[in-house]
Amino acid sequence: MLLSDTHGHLDARILKYVRQADEVWHAGDIGTLNVTDQIGALKKIRAVHGNIDNHQIRTQFPEDIFFECEGLSVFMTHIGGYPERYNPRVLKILNARKPHLFICGHSHILKVMRDKKRNLLHLNPGAAGVVGFHKVRTMLRFEINLKEIKNLDVIELGLRGKLT
Repeated sequence: MLLSDTHGHLDARILKYVRQADEVWHAGDIGTLNVTDQIGALKKIRAVHGNIDNHQIRTQFPEDIFFECEGLSVFMTHIGGYPERYNPRVLKILNARKPHLFICGHSHILKVMRDKKRNLLHLNPGAAGVVGFHKVRTMLRFEINLKEIKNLDVIELGLRGKLT
């Protein structure tokens, strides 16, 4: 499961999907360590810090992570952009490391895009929290098996202003 921009918010809807996942990946703007502590008590969590995250979170979670999952190379950061509009720092990393999957958050805009030029899939799960300009809270759920991403689902958590 992939989420981002919780900004300190975690609710029963999010935790329902956490319990169903093998791992949880958080693409930054965590907000408080309570979010990652609760998720981490249930499942393995991989996370990066975001621009709103404090020193405690930045100490525990890096700006960038690189890892492999089922043979798929993954690069995750918070501020990254998207194909044809990548952040310059991120573009250098993408060109050098050539990941199969690039994940970022920050924009609060859900995006699933192929970058044909770099032969990668770009994912931004939108925002799962209640702070920001997004209208609908979202996350992504997918399976990775033998370098393939399958069963990609957008999870809508409801309107930003409504928690029930």
